[in-house]
Amino acid sequence: MPVRRYKPTTAGRRISSVDTFEDITRSKPERSLTIKRKKFSGRTNGKITVRHRGGGEDRRIRLIDFKRDKFEIIAKVATIEYDPNRGARIALLHYSDGEKRYMIAAIGMKVGDQIVCSKQKGEIHTGNRFQLQHIPVGIEVFDIELRPGKGAQMVRGAGTLAQLMAVEGAFATIKLPSGEMRMVPKECMATVGQVSNPDRRLIRWGKAGRMRHRGIRPSVRGKAMNPVDHPHGGGEGKHPIGLKRPKTPSGKPALGVKTRRKKASDQWIIKRRKLGRFVGGAA
Repeated sequence: MPVRRYKPTTAGRRISSVDTFEDITRSKPERSLTIKRKKFSGRTNGKITVRHRGGGEDRRIRLIDFKRDKFEIIAKVATIEYDPNRGARIALLHYSDGEKRYMIAAIGMKVGDQIVCSKQKGEIHTGNRFQLQHIPVGIEVFDIELRPGKGAQMVRGAGTLAQLMAVEGAFATIKLPSGEMRMVPKECMATVGQVSNPDRRLIRWGKAGRMRHRGIRPSVRGKAMNPVDHPHGGGEGKHPIGLKRPKTPSGKPALGVKTRRKKASDQWIIKRRKLGRFVGGAA
């Protein structure tokens, strides 16, 4: 959706921008499809395992139906809503049997649309969900399963899409947003279209206060710390890291290194994603 810039009445306003929320049709969620979000502040058993987390606005988790296992039942899009827990919009579906569920909304989806999830061939329409073997090659899809019946695990972020490249034998080949090409069983389900709210990546948060509302605390450079606190710490004045390669506070390699190693599903990856290259600087 469009991004709005304000007049620079303050230093923070000058460099910040906000979402316009033009596509939102309902301000409050369906209460029966939400649960309370417990705050862990990046801690596991009392120890910080994810740094720079804490605080943030209170929010409720929207229960998204990633499985979409109500087959051959027509659903009507009742509302398009904001979800504070993700960048994409969500759509409230009213099924013909009276049940209500949330799904991640697609670009072009609007109130009143009728969509369906089927294991058979059907109309290739935005929001409809089929097995990959029943989707024409070249079609854009999202909410893709890795294993049949497990529910959508890939391509769920705002504005993302994957492309179905081929269906051969027992597998379908898809091209992911990262550029990675991989095979998944052709019985896996995928939704036709592209995830909503592609302009979210253009938002400039502008000031620390907005990040605190999101639950993100300040991040201090490792080179600005003492040696006891970080491997990059110590030294006199402004200086480089001083090591052969950047490290995390626990001493593991950081900044640009591969984090995926020797997984069983590596055999299904045809082409790896492109990795950014670290060039100097601070941690």
